[in-house]
Amino acid sequence: MKQMVFLFLIVVLSCKNDTSGPQLVESTEVLESAKEVVVDVSDINLEIYDYDGLEPLINKKDDKIHVVNFWATWCAPCVKELPYFEAINEKYKDDNVDVLLVSLDFPKNYDTKLKPFIEAHDLKSNVVAFDDTNQNRWIPAINESWSGAIPATIIYKGNKRQFYERSFTQEELEIELKQFLSP
Repeated sequence: MKQMVFLFLIVVLSCKNDTSGPQLVESTEVLESAKEVVVDVSDINLEIYDYDGLEPLINKKDDKIHVVNFWATWCAPCVKELPYFEAINEKYKDDNVDVLLVSLDFPKNYDTKLKPFIEAHDLKSNVVAFDDTNQNRWIPAINESWSGAIPATIIYKGNKRQFYERSFTQEELEIELKQFLSP
């Protein structure tokens, strides 16, 4: 039980950035711009998955390059890099690149924080919510070396797969993506 609680705290309270390591960011700080805009979120269809539902989305066997980013609105490094994922989604859409943004926001905040954030930031990538409390199962299933900290990203195509437990700059993300674009 202690291990499960510890892993839960890692996922909930950690958020890696480039310089200071794990940190907790107040959602009011991260969502400042979303709070300033009144948005109608009734038309946002947010699909919610447990690990069994998410697993097929992060392990597709097709000819596309899949970029899967695990993030949350309360994670400052996650929010900072979201525009980079949006940019590659737009720039490489004709190169069979599919971007999936997997939100680890708390279910109670879907309507009050996550959906307004999606609307206010006009996210075009596919966004899904991940709600599964069995971290001991899904963290090592996603990647055996993952501590559970976010942001975390998977880039894969077929049998080639790379996991990154870190944040990216625009240039770094494109460099990693281009490894999958090359024949």
